[in-house]
Amino acid sequence: MATATSLQSLHRSFLLHHHHHFFTSSHDSISLKPTTKSYSLFTISSSSSSSSSLTTSSSSSSSSTGLDALAVHLSSREFRQADEETRRLLIVLAGEAAQKRGYVFFSEVQFIPAEELRAIDRLWKNHSGGRFGYSVQRRLWEKSSGDFTRFFIRVRWMKKLESEVEQYGYRSFPSEFMWDLTDATPEGHLPLTNALRGTQLLRSILTHPAFEEEETGEEVEQSDGEEAEKRNVEPHQKMKRLLNPDYSF
Repeated sequence: MATATSLQSLHRSFLLHHHHHFFTSSHDSISLKPTTKSYSLFTISSSSSSSSSLTTSSSSSSSSTGLDALAVHLSSREFRQADEETRRLLIVLAGEAAQKRGYVFFSEVQFIPAEELRAIDRLWKNHSGGRFGYSVQRRLWEKSSGDFTRFFIRVRWMKKLESEVEQYGYRSFPSEFMWDLTDATPEGHLPLTNALRGTQLLRSILTHPAFEEEETGEEVEQSDGEEAEKRNVEPHQKMKRLLNPDYSF
């Protein structure tokens, strides 16, 4: 009889991999629809006539949904742990191939159910006063005209280097990232997405249909200052920036 694999057991197996391998994309990966069953944080279909809940059981025999661990971390403002849990959940949702590999290909993001991705995003927004989450990052990326360099600088994934010309380098993981929510923490700083092998994975997440529906239900207001900033941004090709390719988170 087929049995459901708990998120807790998957978590233990993923921890055997090096952290920065969890969330990388590959230019060489191809878009192939998984031949295995589709995964959900709440239920998982089996080949038998019955379905089993993808849950973890506590000592009191009560069960919790797959999002409980993320909700606990976020409600406790344990943002680094929440960031790690978010990566783990995306690996589970991406399917068996991603689970065996230990990270997600950009071509697999399209198979993540929109309702699951929205649920993860909603938790991040609800527990950060609307300052963290993928939909927040999408809005900021669009305000950056889809330019990832400008977006990385805006959310402080990159920092200005001390040099005679304007240069930016990626922050070092984890010490140089901001794991506390304060007035100084930039909007959209979390959750992190590794772009070690390019930005295709992040692009696939930010353009997921889940967030197109989010945008239609929300009024996105731009102040006069934001409009002026957008008009006055120097074209990317004229920027004198030297980018450090080390993107190790």
